[in-house]
Amino acid sequence: MYAIIETGGKQYRVEEGSKIVVEKLAAQAGSDVTLDKVLMVGGVDCKVGAPYLAGAAVTAEVVEQGRGPKVMVFKRRRRKDSKTLRGHRQDCTTIRVKSINS
Repeated sequence: MYAIIETGGKQYRVEEGSKIVVEKLAAQAGSDVTLDKVLMVGGVDCKVGAPYLAGAAVTAEVVEQGRGPKVMVFKRRRRKDSKTLRGHRQDCTTIRVKSINS
């Protein structure tokens, strides 16, 4: 059984036991979170929401809070001798899916 969930403006295909990296969630490492924006539950019988399934939820455990890789943003203006270099690291959360309730 698998589910397609939405969190942080992105969609993820998850199964029980899968580990994914999502946008930062407000939860401590080791705690459980419930993701209720379930778009679809697949398997033997497929259920599709419009846009979300009523009563469906995915329970996951927060493995760690971390930061993604550094992204360098370089801007240069021609003939002006002007340039800017900035770095950015996005906050992210690693979660492990425990159960899918449809």
